[in-house]
Amino acid sequence: MVLPNSKPKKRISFNLRLFWSVFAIFLAFIICFLLFQYQREREFAQEKLHSVLTNYNHQLYYRLTQSNDLKQTIEDFTREIPQHDIRVTIIDPSGEVLFDNSGFTHLENHNNRSEVRKARNNREGFAIRSSGTTGKRYFYSASNINNYIYRTALPYDMYVKDVLTINKDFIYFMLLMTLLFFFVLSRFTFSIGKTISKLRDFALNVDMNRIPVVRYTFPDDELGDISQNIITLYQQQQKAKDEVSMEREKLIKHFQYSKEGFAMFTTDGKEILSNNLFIQYLNLISDLRIHQTEEAMKIPELDPIAQFLHSNINNPNRKKQVLPESVTIDKEGKIFLIDCILFLDNTYELSINDITRQEEETRMKRQLTQNIAHELKTPVSSIQGYLETIISNPDLSEEKKRFFIERCYSQSSRLTDLLRDISVLNRLDEASDMFELSEINIGRLIIEIQKECSKEMDEKKITSEVTLPENTVVYGNYSLLYSIFRNLFDNSIAYAGERIHITVNCYREDSKFYYFSFSDDGVGIDEEHINRIFERFYRVDKGRSRKIGGTGLGLSIVKNGVNFHKGHIYAKSTPGKGLTFFFTLKKKR
Repeated sequence: MVLPNSKPKKRISFNLRLFWSVFAIFLAFIICFLLFQYQREREFAQEKLHSVLTNYNHQLYYRLTQSNDLKQTIEDFTREIPQHDIRVTIIDPSGEVLFDNSGFTHLENHNNRSEVRKARNNREGFAIRSSGTTGKRYFYSASNINNYIYRTALPYDMYVKDVLTINKDFIYFMLLMTLLFFFVLSRFTFSIGKTISKLRDFALNVDMNRIPVVRYTFPDDELGDISQNIITLYQQQQKAKDEVSMEREKLIKHFQYSKEGFAMFTTDGKEILSNNLFIQYLNLISDLRIHQTEEAMKIPELDPIAQFLHSNINNPNRKKQVLPESVTIDKEGKIFLIDCILFLDNTYELSINDITRQEEETRMKRQLTQNIAHELKTPVSSIQGYLETIISNPDLSEEKKRFFIERCYSQSSRLTDLLRDISVLNRLDEASDMFELSEINIGRLIIEIQKECSKEMDEKKITSEVTLPENTVVYGNYSLLYSIFRNLFDNSIAYAGERIHITVNCYREDSKFYYFSFSDDGVGIDEEHINRIFERFYRVDKGRSRKIGGTGLGLSIVKNGVNFHKGHIYAKSTPGKGLTFFFTLKKKR
């Protein structure tokens, strides 16, 4: 049906827009999938060839250990394998070439070759590049065996290209599927377009307040049924519009602005309105699977609310007023506040608010205040006691006075460290955007920390080893990065024991993160403590820790500093075998 005097706008029909939108998405998905598959197959082929050459490397090593004639052994080996034109190179730990069967005698240091660098760092490495010696393009595979590099290479000729060639049958199959999808989608969208055109005609009539008398016929399918139901429901809604307009406005406004799980029910418990959060929260509270909002009153945890409603709905003695009721539920670490409001017409609403965070913050603030008071009490009491001793004993010898004054100074230093650490944590919690950022060279920073800790390390016969990529730079705050590594060093020096070895290693990097490990081979800690060592003021051995010193905030500062730099940290330990921290630091914020 077309309305008179209506001028259709010149625009692409919905079914065409739907068709091309879906087809474009499908085509983009196919292209991305093909690219991914192509890259994956190529990498698999390279790894396969690398595995073959790696096997050759280890076979060479084994044969050379059994023979004193290096050249003859390699010649025999190359004759036995299918690839007679294989190039074999042996490189010593300094990078000098001990043997190369390419025919060149004067070869430069090979430690700068990419596959050699990878083998030095990761035990194995491969690369496809042109040889700096022969000028030919090779597929290189290098193995680090006892710090000597055994490298084999195949010319990047038709043999290697055949190995790395990707099977294109899959591409042809995906093209066929795309054509089939094109055909099926066009038929489907054409059918949808006819139905939507009729719905559009109906909507235009409704917009002009002209309810059509013509009966619309739709295709005999699900979309047609939905379309017919839309028209039928609209006609029913028009009849009931005046009766429900006031309630509808009230409920919709309340629903729109609610940030809680919300539902409204009739007197007999049937749902009027609810949001998605309500069902989600019910399932978190209940041990049973909840599918419908009407099942809320069946949850045992909501019995107080159910009893409240049972006592007041249809109660002849009830005063005509809105009645509220609340209950707090602690369920598996989550805390929910449930409010019920019973209206004058005996309809009622339930709202569920997750107050876990507020309660946890309140608990943590209370606990932190108690911990701070406890930690401050010890140095303050000690200082007060030493000073009282000096004041109460005017005849005290100078040696004794000096002894007590030094104790006062030591405790005041501990108090200063504690206040400093608390200040750092408060800044991280409340004003992290106030930290200045710049490019920090981690290698130089660790060297500076090693120098500062050298006296304590020498006293305990502690050694350290740092393995970092060249020019390891993090864009972050110098003070926090210093605190991360200094607190880790201090922790090992203080608690790991004597004659230990500390290792700092950047074992991996990608485009966004550096991956660090910090480990010692000291006494380690028990598993029961490993998940709590980053808590503020938590001590594994409280008595021993207080004798050694420290504020109990060092590892908490480490964790918050790592979090500030968009990283993550966790610890692993075996008693008697040391403690290892694994953490990441983002290169750029």
